[in-house]
Amino acid sequence: MRSLLASKAFRPWLALWLVVFVITASSGGENTQTKKGPSEDERYELYKLLVDTIDQVERNYVKEVDRRELFEAAIQGVLGKLDPYSAYISPEELKQFRSSEESEFGGIGIQTGVEDGHLKVLSPLVGTPAYRAGIVAGDWIVEIDGKSTKGISTEEAVKWLKGEAGTKVTLGIRSEGKSEKRTIEVVRERIHVETVLGDHRGDDDAWRFLLDDESRIGYIRLTTFSRDTARELQQALGKLKAQNARGLILDLRFNPGGLLSAAIEVADLFLSEGRIVSTKGRNSPERAWDAKKNAVFEGVPMAILVNRYSASASEIVAACLQDNKRAVIVGERTWGKGSVQNVIDLEEGASALKLTTAAYRRPSGKNIHRFEDTEEDGEWGVLPDEGCQLKLDASELANLIQDRRERDIVRPHRTVSETADAQTNPPAKAAKEPDVPPRTVPDRQLELALKQLTAELARVD
Repeated sequence: MRSLLASKAFRPWLALWLVVFVITASSGGENTQTKKGPSEDERYELYKLLVDTIDQVERNYVKEVDRRELFEAAIQGVLGKLDPYSAYISPEELKQFRSSEESEFGGIGIQTGVEDGHLKVLSPLVGTPAYRAGIVAGDWIVEIDGKSTKGISTEEAVKWLKGEAGTKVTLGIRSEGKSEKRTIEVVRERIHVETVLGDHRGDDDAWRFLLDDESRIGYIRLTTFSRDTARELQQALGKLKAQNARGLILDLRFNPGGLLSAAIEVADLFLSEGRIVSTKGRNSPERAWDAKKNAVFEGVPMAILVNRYSASASEIVAACLQDNKRAVIVGERTWGKGSVQNVIDLEEGASALKLTTAAYRRPSGKNIHRFEDTEEDGEWGVLPDEGCQLKLDASELANLIQDRRERDIVRPHRTVSETADAQTNPPAKAAKEPDVPPRTVPDRQLELALKQLTAELARVD
């Protein structure tokens, strides 16, 4: 028996048993508000039914079925009866899951897309190997390690470009408007993806967090909540304080969430006291997190932008600052994803189970999560404050996303020869390049947030 338990062949059985055990254990704990769970005999019979079914399929199905695939399908079937957020993470998916949690991976640091069957650089990430190698937006990657990229998919490109830190990748690059190819060897590094962004970049490609010098209203976008988000946000807030920022817009639109710990740390930067969030599960004790006396950006008027794609950790921060009357919420009702998932190791850490075990509660005690049976006008998500609700239609939303992408691109800089030529032969009318790039489409939600902050600052003054 010991050899069977230690064998790799037994691991899928063990993983499946653990999944069923964890779920049934969590549903069968003592709770006077729920009906009595199945007896031990009934539970054994149900386990036996599952095992017998898999055994029959494996031995007698018309075609041979891979055992691993069979067990993973059974696990996914169990979790599929629960909710959209509980999931099995296979060994192949686990590495990517861990890297997405940490917003880090091994690569060269570029965003790419496929255009007319060819791989194009959308933007390098500042400070990465690609950025230092001189790769710019608009470059075409025609080869990766000697293999042509013609007809490549975005997913394939990511696989080819990613790799262990310290390994090399050779790229064939053709610049926009040029026919010759140049070859660049780039050493992969651990790439950290920025989660704290400003409104526009300066000449040094670093983010600028003031919307403009005249209003002195800061603007910070959080794209997700990773391990480093609070630290990076604190640095951005420090820059705004040094610039005597009078107000702040925190943009959480399109932010799907992330780590609960990061959301708590972010909220804590703006509060010195008060409840941040609590969690309550059917068979888990209630937990609560309160602000500490270490707020670094207290007393500055704030507006938070949210939309229907703001979820999870975004909703925790927005609800916390709204309930504590620290910020006004502008935009539209949020997604309504306020459930807690625990990640449980399976197969000695080779795979994992992500299981919903509790739900978030706002400081007011109200619910955030929208359960399947919750009505549209029920209690869920985060609603904008009175007079601050503004929903964009699909077309306006798509235009806003495209404009934002354009403003996020790290643009090529003039070379030394191009700069010298411009100084020797200046154009007849040299127009001064604006400090803040113009928007191609209006952002009505941002304009409303500015209006709210301006009115608040006028009352303070």
